[in-house]
Amino acid sequence: MNTVIPKIRMGFVGGGEGSFIAQAHHQAAGLDGRFELVCGAFSRDAQNNLRTGNRLGLPQSRCYSTWQLMLEAERALPAEQSMELLVIVTPNHLHAPVASEALAAGFHVFSEKPAALSLAELQDLKTRLNNSAGLYGLAHTYLGYPMVWQARHMVRNGVIGNLRKVLVEYPQGWLSQDVASQGNKQAEWRGQLALSGAGGCIADIGTHAFSLAEFVADQAITHLCANLGVHVEGRQLDDDAAMLFKMAQGASGVLIASQVCAGEENPLSIRVYGDKGGLEWRQEQPASLIHRSLDQPMRTLRSGTGQPWLCEAATQRMRLPAGHPEGYLEAMANLYGDFATAIRTGGVNHAAPGVPGIEVGLRGMAFIEAAIASHRSDAKWTPLECNV
Repeated sequence: MNTVIPKIRMGFVGGGEGSFIAQAHHQAAGLDGRFELVCGAFSRDAQNNLRTGNRLGLPQSRCYSTWQLMLEAERALPAEQSMELLVIVTPNHLHAPVASEALAAGFHVFSEKPAALSLAELQDLKTRLNNSAGLYGLAHTYLGYPMVWQARHMVRNGVIGNLRKVLVEYPQGWLSQDVASQGNKQAEWRGQLALSGAGGCIADIGTHAFSLAEFVADQAITHLCANLGVHVEGRQLDDDAAMLFKMAQGASGVLIASQVCAGEENPLSIRVYGDKGGLEWRQEQPASLIHRSLDQPMRTLRSGTGQPWLCEAATQRMRLPAGHPEGYLEAMANLYGDFATAIRTGGVNHAAPGVPGIEVGLRGMAFIEAAIASHRSDAKWTPLECNV
């Protein structure tokens, strides 16, 4: 007899009307039928909060005016009714404070990135996490793509030989003009130090490029030589970044992240080269992984269930046969799926296997601070130091 596994009850902080990322989270969490939304504190605007909850099918009693009230009220409910997982989709300044209080209240946490405003703040959160019974995950969605896992597998297994070079790029164009002054709320809060933190572009998308480079290369970046720029007059935080980097096992690399590349959409890409060949993956064509070899023709590996030449870590993150495109929502759904498994079966050291956790968050914050320090310094190399 099959046992019915109950859906995981989740609540949202943030995600009122106009939030793209919250909508993506809600859709991704529902893709495999393992979660249900039971409550939320979506917006400080009371009407926005209620409209959002109503659109999502929630009773007014579970649409809370503040996240503090939500934690208090949900904690007081019977265990079989209250939320189990809190999803944080707010501006950056609330990521760590909300996560800290949620963990203390006994809830698991899945947060948007970056995980905090500073490395020191995140280290405090790690202490709170270690003293809790909760699991913590970070929404580095691009690490949920199957062919990213395939690339990592091939690097790990020496298919391209000893790694020499890593090139990672994340150009966007949506901040090429001062859209914040034109009423774009997403651009507005990202330009404010108090809400975004010290990093602008480097925190918003640079951390994605950084985590992708370390994940695929399967080694840490140890030193940076960075240049950050502000190309739109009046903007406080960086909108453009370029840097050289060194990795722990001898590879060198280049990272470019920019939000002022006019006309670009979301072409995150990575190329890695060893002494036997190279790999290339592009987010806008996520089903393809290009493999180049010194002595063989170039080949393109394609995602899809039942492909015997793909590794298990990649195929277990696929839902459809080859030729049926899977994309951003499916990648995020893979993170939610791994998180659901960990909640129901138990995680490892407060983390859900397969989901970026507090260690990835700490590496990301150390990256932001090292990039800013390097930009401000006359030294050629700035160490990226992070004790996780």
